[in-house]
Amino acid sequence: MKVSKLDDMTKGWFVGNFEPTLYKTNDVEVAVKRYKKGDTEEKHYHKIATEITAVVEGKVKMFDQVFEAGTVIVVEPGEETAFEALEDTINAVVKIPGANNDKYIS
Repeated sequence: MKVSKLDDMTKGWFVGNFEPTLYKTNDVEVAVKRYKKGDTEEKHYHKIATEITAVVEGKVKMFDQVFEAGTVIVVEPGEETAFEALEDTINAVVKIPGANNDKYIS
């Protein structure tokens, strides 16, 4: 058995090919990410990975649209988006495959 805390993981990522991780794999990356209102991520895209974001709590802006809790957004390879937390937010994020160095700033 392995036990850890999300706070010990880098930006909430706990499955994937990075350190620290609870399960090392290139097949997928999984995170629970917490954002404070006003937090942002630069506009970016992935060449290989599909990124699936489930808004668990809060409200976010992606693709110049507002998404609330309960929404799941699938970002396909090549699609560019920025991110802004419009409220304190918790997202569950899955990247398939877990492609290292596959984040490109637009």
